[in-house]
Amino acid sequence: MTTTADATPGQPAHQPLSPVLVTGGTGKTGRRVVARLRELGVETRAASRSGETPFDWEDPATWAPALEGAAAVYIVPLDAVPSPTPAFVEQAVAAGVRRIVLLSARGVDEPDYFGDTLLNRGPHFQGEEAVRSAGPAWTILRPGWFTQNFTEGAFFDGVRAGELVLPVGDGQAAYIDTDDIAAVAVAALTEDGHDGEVYELSGPRALGIVDVLDEIAKATGGPRASYVPVDPAAFRDGLVEQGMSETDIDLWTGGLDPIRTSREAPLKDGVRRALGRPPRDVAEVFRDAAAAGVWG
Repeated sequence: MTTTADATPGQPAHQPLSPVLVTGGTGKTGRRVVARLRELGVETRAASRSGETPFDWEDPATWAPALEGAAAVYIVPLDAVPSPTPAFVEQAVAAGVRRIVLLSARGVDEPDYFGDTLLNRGPHFQGEEAVRSAGPAWTILRPGWFTQNFTEGAFFDGVRAGELVLPVGDGQAAYIDTDDIAAVAVAALTEDGHDGEVYELSGPRALGIVDVLDEIAKATGGPRASYVPVDPAAFRDGLVEQGMSETDIDLWTGGLDPIRTSREAPLKDGVRRALGRPPRDVAEVFRDAAAAGVWG
C-alpha cells in the first residue's frame, strides 16, 4: 500500500478503496465525483434511477444489489422526512463498506438555521447521526447553495427566461461550485487525512441575487435577467397552486430561508482545508458555463 510519504504529488495518498458506489451518480455532484474517480482509475458505480447501476431511494429493494461488494460509498441523500439515509447506512455496513463520504448541508448543527421547517434536525441531521455512529471511516461535507443552481438547477429556467422570482429579499449567500464539492469528496474517498472530518464548504465571497445575475450578464455579454423578490408567504401560496405537497413546500422554502436571512453569507474554509487551495468564484464558473452555451 502506498503511504503518504511515498505518494506522487497530485495522486492519491493511498490505494483507494474500490469499488466506490456513488448514489445520485447522474446528479450535480454525483456525476462529477464519478468522472473524477474514473480519471484516477478507481472502479466506480454510478447509481441512480436512470444510471448504469439501478438505485432508487424510494425502493429499498435496489439498495443491496448496488452495495454488493462496494468498499466505499458517496451518499447523496434524499430530502425526505423521515430520511432513508440511516437505513441505507445500516445496509452499507452490513455489506462491508469501509468508508462513507456523506453530502450533508450547511447549518445542520445550527438551531433554526432553516427557519421553522422540517429541515431543522431533519434529513441531513439524521444522515449525519447515522454515519457518525455506523463504524466505517467517514467524512461529512456541508456545502451551502450550489453555484450550478443558476446554470443547470433550480434557478436556471428563470435566468434563461430573463426573470428570477424568489422569496430571498436582499439576502446573500457564498455560493459553492459543485466541481469543488466533487473534488473534496474524491479527496476524502482516495486520500489519507480526511477521516472524521466535517468540511464546511462555501465560495470565496457572498453575493445577493442581483450580484449573481450581474456576474452571469458579464459572462454571457447579454442583458441581465431581472430579479423579482416576493413575500415568502406568497411564494408558498404559489407552490400550493402548482400542486406541490406540503412536505415538499416546507423543504423547498426552508432551504431558501438561509439565503433570505444571509445565514449563507459567512465564508467557510472547507475547500482550502481539504484541497489546499481556495474555492472557485462564481465568475469563473459562469464564464465556463457561457463558453459551453448553457444559456443558449
